[in-house]
Amino acid sequence: MNHCRVLSLLLLSFLGGTLRAQAQIIEFDAPGAGSGANQGTLPQQSTPSGIIAGYYVDSNSVAHGFVRSRTGEFTGLDAPGSGKNPGQGTLVLGITPSGTMTGYYLDSNSVAHGFLRSHTGEFTSFDYPGSSATLALSINPRETISGFYFDSNGVSHGFVRSREGRFGSFDPVGSVNTFGDTTGLNQSGLVSGIYFDSNVTFHGFVRDPTGAITSIDAPGAGTGPGQGTQVSMINVEGTIPGDSIDGNYAMHGFIRGADGTFTLFDVSGAGLGAGQGTLAIATNSAGVTAGAYIDASNTRHGFVRNVDGAITSFDAPGAGTGINQGTVGGGINAAGQIIGFYVDANGANHGYLRLP
Repeated sequence: MNHCRVLSLLLLSFLGGTLRAQAQIIEFDAPGAGSGANQGTLPQQSTPSGIIAGYYVDSNSVAHGFVRSRTGEFTGLDAPGSGKNPGQGTLVLGITPSGTMTGYYLDSNSVAHGFLRSHTGEFTSFDYPGSSATLALSINPRETISGFYFDSNGVSHGFVRSREGRFGSFDPVGSVNTFGDTTGLNQSGLVSGIYFDSNVTFHGFVRDPTGAITSIDAPGAGTGPGQGTQVSMINVEGTIPGDSIDGNYAMHGFIRGADGTFTLFDVSGAGLGAGQGTLAIATNSAGVTAGAYIDASNTRHGFVRNVDGAITSFDAPGAGTGINQGTVGGGINAAGQIIGFYVDANGANHGYLRLP
């Protein structure tokens, strides 16, 4: 599930013919997850074999990483040096097919540091040289890591880190602040992400392994502050899902092919007001897209879009129906299994796995 997309929804909050089908949805909570508002279980990514990695927030509002096996067994993990106060802890955001993970932790001073956790459980902490905070977000099978860091002036920049620990920094032309994406790094080393310009307008980007960066602006995207284009991830074929924020601050889903062509769509039932609309979050190698839409009552619902354009919406059984509650469709693997989270009537988060 896309961590930066959740942050983007929070950023936007201040700005003011779908098919419904029964599907097998397995709800789950990591042991120790809290049940209060903004606590609970937040899956982030699954492997082709169905292993799920993510993090949970306990009753003290401290974050901890977890791995869930195919049979539903949990392993909790905390990076050495992670803080134990509210708003601190360990966030696992990416996992390779072999089980190597990345993410970041917030120490006792609430400073973020990146980490690599091997499949045998060994942690390596890292910081971009000279940074004031480092957030590792995505890892590919070669164990290249992407993310972003803040410099001493509080400006964010994208980075890539090789398996050997070598760093590279980058910013698209016109960027004032550059961010990465969870699952924003594919097997061939293409990196996707978001930046905003001096007008605080969002733009997507894709960076190839040579360092060349292409800016992405979806048709119909607004050009005002808090408007523009947001991308969610990049799959093995170079396909990028995302959403555009129009002049009224409503969101519209898109899928951008590797050749740069856009497919635009809106889920029936999506609202048209500020902070409402359709968010395409993840596309698998078969071209099936998972995401979420926000209706006119500001309730969230999951959806899956097939290659032919047919859309099925869904809601986890325990999802709340109030404002900022509901179901968010997140990652989707090659088998069409969708992971995500839902927000209940108390504002707590719970994980789910939707089987096709």
